[in-house]
Formats: sequence, C-alpha cells, structure tokens
Amino acid sequence: MRPALKRWLHIIGGGFGLLGVVFVVMRLNTYAEQIDLTRFDTTAWSLIGLFALVYGSANVLLAQAWWHLLAFFDVEVERRWAVKAYGLSQLAKYVPGNIFHLAGRQALGMAAGLPARALAKSSLWELGLIAAAGALFGCLAAPLVWPELPDYASAGAFGATFMGSVIALHRLLSPSVSAALLWQIIFLAISGAVFVGVLVLVTPAFITLSAFSALCGAYVIAWLAGLVTPGAPAGVGVRELVLLFLLKGAVAEADLLLAIVLGRMVTVAGDLLYFTLSGFISTASFDVNYGDRIEK
Repeated sequence: MRPALKRWLHIIGGGFGLLGVVFVVMRLNTYAEQIDLTRFDTTAWSLIGLFALVYGSANVLLAQAWWHLLAFFDVEVERRWAVKAYGLSQLAKYVPGNIFHLAGRQALGMAAGLPARALAKSSLWELGLIAAAGALFGCLAAPLVWPELPDYASAGAFGATFMGSVIALHRLLSPSVSAALLWQIIFLAISGAVFVGVLVLVTPAFITLSAFSALCGAYVIAWLAGLVTPGAPAGVGVRELVLLFLLKGAVAEADLLLAIVLGRMVTVAGDLLYFTLSGFISTASFDVNYGDRIEK
C-alpha cells in the first residue's frame, strides 16, 4: 500500500473516531440531567471494579493466542514471556494510530533475540484471526437488526460457525492456529459479558438468555468496528457509535450512554491493571540463537 494512501486511511479513520467521540459527548450533554453516577452505591462500584479485574485478566487469553501463533511460525518462547510482553505493550493501543501496541511488541521480541519477520507475521495473523472471531458474533447480534430472526437460529448459526472454524483451522493449518482462534473467541465472549454486566448495573432488569447473547454480540461487533477503523485508538468513538446504533430502541438511550461510559472505564482500568501486573512477571530471556535461557 502506498504511504500516502495509508496516511489518508489513518486520517479518515481517526476522523471517524473523533466524530464518534463528539457524537457521544453531545448525546451525553443531552442526557446530562438523567445520568447520575451518584446513584451507584459501594456495592455497585465494587462490582464495576470486579468487572475491570475480570476484563484485565481475560487479556491473558489474547497473550495465549499470540503465543500459539508464535509457535505456528516456529518461534518457541516461554509462555510467561509472551504474557508479559503482551501486557507491557497493550496500553500503546490507546495512542492515535491504533498500531503502536504491535510496534511495541515487535520491539520487545526483537530485543529478546526473536526473528523480526516471524514476529511481524504473528501480529498480522493475530489481527486477521481476531477480526474473523469478532465477525462470528454477528450471528448473535443479528436479531437486533432483523427482529423476525428466531433467537435459536442465531445461536445455532454462531455455534456452527464457531465449531466449524476451529475444526477447519485445526485440520487445514495447525492446531496452534485453531487454539489461537479459540482463545480469542473466549476473550471476546468475556468482554461482551462484562459489558452486559455493566448494563445490568445501570438498568437492573431481568435479561433472558437470548437477550444476553444479542447484547454480547452487539458489543463484540461494535468492538470489531473500532478495531478495523484505522487511526481510532482502541476504537475510541467508533465502538460507542456502533453500540448506540445497534441497541437504539432495545435500551433507553440515557441508560445506554451511561453503560457505554462505564464500560469504557472498565476496559481502560482492566488494561492498566494487566499492564501493571505484567511488570512483576519473572520470565526468561533468549539469546539470538535461542540458546540457554537466562533468568531475569
């Protein structure tokens, strides 16, 4: 891709992200009188903290997926090293450009003596796989767009494509690739469940299994939209915009906006927690020939 075209794509993507932020801020201003954070008691804030802990811990699953992809490209590293390197680089995704966490991980790997080409390939495959994993959740969110679609049909389609994708990758490519996809799908399911948990805190109500799966699917699709938008740091603005579109009518807009704000707080806090704890992980370093490991 030409540098000029890539630059314009990032500018356009960043513009969409900024537009989304402005839109959400405007809507928040509209409902400012209806959004009251003081209505949450100590128990509710404790649950929000728990959600952040769950989300932060779930990031380890993404590190596991990356570890499997490194193995697919014949790069054998200690699992703890992959978890640490992933955590130390993850916060950079909030920097405008949406690629700096990948660059940071590349630098950490090269500093450990790992081959640059294999590292770059693992990152590209990671992005492709997790985008595919996110797209699978479109089956769960489909009833929000087509209400006449039976819930069991959307759940069945998700289950079939999920299992079919994992089995196909296992047989056609490698067990490592199928394992990576599986960990990514589990991470996305946990992320969606965390958002639904936040939404229930905001608007306590009985949520059926079908409604839970649709809301979870909507969150993941919104996350995917943020992922594939160039220049939007961590999907800021884009994710919120898509959620407002998908869930409009299903959830009162004032409650949805509050849930979106709290949901973003949870993910940022979770990423920060994972980053902080990663610094305390003891790992082994490698020389350029993948020889003896030296404990740090």
